[in-house]
Amino acid sequence: MTLHDDLLPRLAHGMRLQWEAVQGCHVLLYPEGMVKLNRSAGEILQRCDGQTPLAQVVARLESAFGRPGLREEIERFLELAAQQRWITLS
Repeated sequence: MTLHDDLLPRLAHGMRLQWEAVQGCHVLLYPEGMVKLNRSAGEILQRCDGQTPLAQVVARLESAFGRPGLREEIERFLELAAQQRWITLS
């Protein structure tokens, strides 16, 4: 599935992303628990603010990592995150 450029990913209601210094990673907090995220997942979710279009999210991540061609991986993660109800895609 290809997501369109102007899609606005955002954290789902009740989800909170924060840095956990003790664990050395970002975590996604929700009423029932917590998900420990790897670096790339944390970097992607930091940019899911509901105001930044997908095309800009991808461009910023490619710039941050110094690596072009990340769109497919980012889309796969966003689709998984939406299935897990971590984010909404609108």
